Amino acid sequence: MSFARGLWRVAAADVSAGNRPLLLRDGAAAFDAMIAVIDGAHHTLDFECYIFRGHDEVGQRFVRGLLDAAHRGVRVRLLVDWVGGRDTPGRVWKALRAGGVDVRIFSPPGFRAWLGLLPRDHRKLLVADGKVGLTGGIGIGEEWRLGTLGPKRTPWRDTAVQIHGPAAEAMERAFDAMWLRAAGQGPTRREQRRMVRAARNSWIDFSDAPPALVGIVEGEPARFRISRALEVQAAAARERLWIATAYFIPAFGVVESLKGAARDGVDVRVLVPGRNDHPWVNRYAASFYPALLRNGVRIWEWQGEMMHAKSTVMDGVITRIGSTDFNPLGAAINYELDAIIGDRTFGAQAEEMFLADLEQSREVTRKSSRAIRAPVGAPHDATDR
Repeated sequence: MSFARGLWRVAAADVSAGNRPLLLRDGAAAFDAMIAVIDGAHHTLDFECYIFRGHDEVGQRFVRGLLDAAHRGVRVRLLVDWVGGRDTPGRVWKALRAGGVDVRIFSPPGFRAWLGLLPRDHRKLLVADGKVGLTGGIGIGEEWRLGTLGPKRTPWRDTAVQIHGPAAEAMERAFDAMWLRAAGQGPTRREQRRMVRAARNSWIDFSDAPPALVGIVEGEPARFRISRALEVQAAAARERLWIATAYFIPAFGVVESLKGAARDGVDVRVLVPGRNDHPWVNRYAASFYPALLRNGVRIWEWQGEMMHAKSTVMDGVITRIGSTDFNPLGAAINYELDAIIGDRTFGAQAEEMFLADLEQSREVTRKSSRAIRAPVGAPHDATDR
């Protein structure tokens, strides 16, 4: 089965060839790349965020960049989730709108299902002119540049990818869909379940298409697309499957697929935060450790302030970078977006970055995992970043 056909069947993602991906590590590098894309936009600029702290230094840098682009005559659209943008003062939104930026806030509270609190738009996406796009786990806030924990704080560890090429068009289409949803103009979730669309480019595979191959996976409520993609990768992996995830509360199928791959000789590694901005998540995550460790899955805990990355690399060939964590919110409730990249050069870079992260992490052993117990009945936090 071709790379494109497999990704379409498990995640409804169309694949394109001839893309040029650039791996971005941490907030400082990603912010510089994003500002460069904003400054280089000629016609259109679409920006979608979960966290947007428009009042801090990082946020103000982006506000100025968006306003400058609008002043140049670029059509600028900014879509921010209500939960992630609720700390931004109203004067920031007012200034952006007055400066020509079209701003929409996704799903403020209201008298509708779940009072509007679920699902959230947890995606991170920037696209310019339909030619270059960025996605990953990085939000627009000082924590990704400086950290949050007092005088000895360190920047949050995170990952993003910048893609030049036809995949940017798919990212632009993904933004358009969320832009309509935010205004209540797109199809309802019930209507979406009834929509039928044929696959595009399902023949594309490594043997007859120029690298890099990229599929843009749009996570939607009740679709489980990234979870299914991981399960398929676990089934297809021959040598290695390395995962970084910030909020690790995996579904039963994910756990079983990881255990099965490890028992079959695959080097399965999971990197999670040692300290979490939602501490109860780590307690829940630890409840999965004993079963995973018994079956040969190896687990590391990042020793810096916060490890917020959401990435997977399989056999040094297929890499996922995006916004989805392996927990109920990411897999089944929120809107998410991930890029799945088929390319050996990029995969080697992703593996090198993962190994560098392990050097700053502590491996969890079966003995140490027995000392941790998960709390009973802790609520799921809709403010997951």
